Amino acid sequence: MKFNYQSRIRLISFGIFIFALVIIVRLYFLQIVDNDFYISKADKQYTSTAQKIFSRGSIFFQNKDGSLVSAATLKSGYIVAVNPEILKDPEFAYQKLNEIIPIDRDLFITKATKLNDPYEEIVIRADEEIGQKISNLKITGLQVFGDHWRFYPGGNIASHIIGILGYKGDEYAGRYGLERQFETELKREEGAFINFFAEIFSNIKKVANVSKDGEGDLITTIEPTVQMYLQSVLKNVTEKYSSDSTGGIIMDPSTGEIYAMETYPTFDPNRPDLEKSSAIFSNPLVENVYEMGSVIKPLTISAGIDAGVVTAKTTYYDKGFTIISGKKVSNFDSKERGIVSLQDVLSQSLNVGAAYVQSLLGNKLFSEYMLGFSLADRTGIDLPNEGRNLVTNLKSNIDINLATAAFGQGIALTPITTIRALSVIANGGVLVEPHTIKSIKYKIGVTKTTPITIGARVIKRETSEEVTRMLIYSVDNVLSGGSYRMPNYSIAVKTGTAQMVKPGGGGYEEDKFLHSFVGYFPAYNPKFIIFLYTINPKGARFGSETLTVPFMDTVKFLINYYEIPPDR
Repeated sequence: MKFNYQSRIRLISFGIFIFALVIIVRLYFLQIVDNDFYISKADKQYTSTAQKIFSRGSIFFQNKDGSLVSAATLKSGYIVAVNPEILKDPEFAYQKLNEIIPIDRDLFITKATKLNDPYEEIVIRADEEIGQKISNLKITGLQVFGDHWRFYPGGNIASHIIGILGYKGDEYAGRYGLERQFETELKREEGAFINFFAEIFSNIKKVANVSKDGEGDLITTIEPTVQMYLQSVLKNVTEKYSSDSTGGIIMDPSTGEIYAMETYPTFDPNRPDLEKSSAIFSNPLVENVYEMGSVIKPLTISAGIDAGVVTAKTTYYDKGFTIISGKKVSNFDSKERGIVSLQDVLSQSLNVGAAYVQSLLGNKLFSEYMLGFSLADRTGIDLPNEGRNLVTNLKSNIDINLATAAFGQGIALTPITTIRALSVIANGGVLVEPHTIKSIKYKIGVTKTTPITIGARVIKRETSEEVTRMLIYSVDNVLSGGSYRMPNYSIAVKTGTAQMVKPGGGGYEEDKFLHSFVGYFPAYNPKFIIFLYTINPKGARFGSETLTVPFMDTVKFLINYYEIPPDR
């Protein structure tokens, strides 16, 4: 028994000795023999928790059939970095790297030889092939990390709506467009790169992000095919007439849903660094104000008819000009027309006639109606930095100021305010809230749909129908001699031409104009309202010259694309 006991003790002791010897030998190989290999492996796959993987919610367009198309997403790739503290041969590392991807030698050597610096980025946004080739070099001190970055698959499609990211101080966040407006919903808690040793012992493949209840993805109202078509139209107008810029909005006048909205020139949000000025990233359709000219006349006529001071058949004697507060107000051509009707005021775009209707309304009532169209208010659109409309003249009670406001001069509006106001006539008399977001899908599983907000009634339905008839008449019988009349579809339109205000004020430019064009169809139950404008076009005097064909082409495209049935 004693022998067996002592033998067992010796056997156990021998086993412990052998186990300890194996551990010592293994540690020797790990720390001495294979030291460089494991340093390299750890170096390439481990960073401090301060280094983050970028993450952000997605933005989608929505096709007419309801399917989603990516507008803003994440793209995966690699960051290549160097650890100067352990990189033994910077020149050798440069030569090997440069065989895979061209890099600047001087910049690399400068970064690779920095003292007391464990991390310097050499290549960003490398694709999988390049990342793998560099990783296969197995150079101690050369690091390859997985990375994500913001990617816009459509390039410049709706770039002024989608916006871009950028730095403000140390914060990398949305700076323009929806990226900025919905920063709270799109922002994600960033996760640290995977720790190599944690992966060995815990088999951790991914780092879990901490989810917040407010995080989600955006589904926009933008229909990508319609958006692309509108952008092609804007580009063609700008190039044909050498305009400074051209903008457009296509919206449902009854719901405020925006199918397309853009201005040209545009930009590629994937390469904002190529732009000379950050001004191009702003959205003039929402942020800038312009004197819109004669597209405002339908609002004046609507006010007069709704108040009962005029009808479509009301006549007056048009001398080509009138004197108000000692100042001369003229038609665009100053020609005397004699007795004309209110229909002629719209069809021939007569400033004197608009001022006449305003005088019958009186300053107070006219101002109340125009402010009722919400011209003094922001629309509340779900995009950042909406501009403030300049409508002091509507509140001045000075005759000449209100008379010129009746035909769109002396008041400056954002394009989004303009289309919202004109939608009142199109939809039967009520205000709607323009919006670009259809819904937000939150990570917690809840979807929030943007409600259709119907605001106050501004004019009676009968008034909107009467003015609509007048605008249809303009297309069918007057615009280019009625050549744009569509036998099976009723279309209501109004053109506009406005002198540009001199920079800094002090009057109007003699040879610079803003052309505008608004229309909706099918006119008595419109699915779309379209607003176009072009700034400082060359070689054409009036909006009817520059924008009629683009407008009608867009109408035909929408009819075919959405298979809209005839209404007459």
